[in-house]
Amino acid sequence: MIRVLIADDEALMRTGIRLILENADDIEVVAEAGDGREAAAACRTQDVDVALLDIQMPVRDGIAAAEDITRLSPRTNVVMLTAFGEEASVTRALRAGANGYLLKDTGPTELIRAVQLAAKGEPVLAPRVTRQLLDRHVQSGRGTESALHRIAELTPAERDVLRLLGTGLSNSEIADRLYLSAGTVKAHISRILTRTGCANRVQAAVLAHDAGLLDDN
Repeated sequence: MIRVLIADDEALMRTGIRLILENADDIEVVAEAGDGREAAAACRTQDVDVALLDIQMPVRDGIAAAEDITRLSPRTNVVMLTAFGEEASVTRALRAGANGYLLKDTGPTELIRAVQLAAKGEPVLAPRVTRQLLDRHVQSGRGTESALHRIAELTPAERDVLRLLGTGLSNSEIADRLYLSAGTVKAHISRILTRTGCANRVQAAVLAHDAGLLDDN
């Protein structure tokens, strides 16, 4: 079972999300929180696979909670579920360690699928968020000195994996493209995250864009 925490300061919204997720046979909502501090505390004391966080919450907002959860409960994959799709919020959330960013107009089927993917460590981004995020980074971040420095120690094989990860491919798709096993790709990604200091696949994908790796496509 995928164990989920829902954090939103509106009780009615938490109830609605819970009802959607509990339609899935493999998802169990194990905790709810009304603010970011409660959300981080719940992830420390319970086994939570996916934390769905709103951004605007009292006491400690969702982005601050994402930082806390990423640091204190690294096994938990954080997905922002919010009404706000502004670029600044998206960028702050991803830098805080969020593995996904969804808008509250996401349909029930898409939300369930996103939670299932997030539980596997796959990035989940609303289409509109993906477009604006990648457009922004392609325009302004490509080839930055910092990004190039962070990928300097990667092997050629790891760079190939990072480049394809930056295009949004899954592990199995990367494996097919590079004629590798899924296990080998997973191992490469683990080393990429460690060597580049990325918290998750989404940050690694942004790094691939910043470093200009997709120019090789």
